Amino acid sequence: MDDKEFNGLADAALARIDAALDVCEADIDFELAAGGVLEIEFEDGSKIIVNRHGVAREIWVAARAGGFHFRWDGRAWVDTRDGTELMQKLSALASQQAGEAVVLG
Repeated sequence: MDDKEFNGLADAALARIDAALDVCEADIDFELAAGGVLEIEFEDGSKIIVNRHGVAREIWVAARAGGFHFRWDGRAWVDTRDGTELMQKLSALASQQAGEAVVLG
């Protein structure tokens, strides 16, 4: 995968997350910065940060539960450790931090 393809796929994933958060009913504030960094803030002040990492060609997620790396497998962004799809993992992480069900996807 070259830089152009990676950036297109990563931008699409971040836009998809942004759109899912926009319709989410949980009390979550979020902002997608121009540099490809999505900051999600919860009522308790905790955050989840989602950003692309061009050198590794991965999407990285930093949450209270830890750091997670997602790599494109040709169909979806999957966790490099356990194979969980990005939106599924992000829903679980956001639910933990929000204290309520957060379904993204």
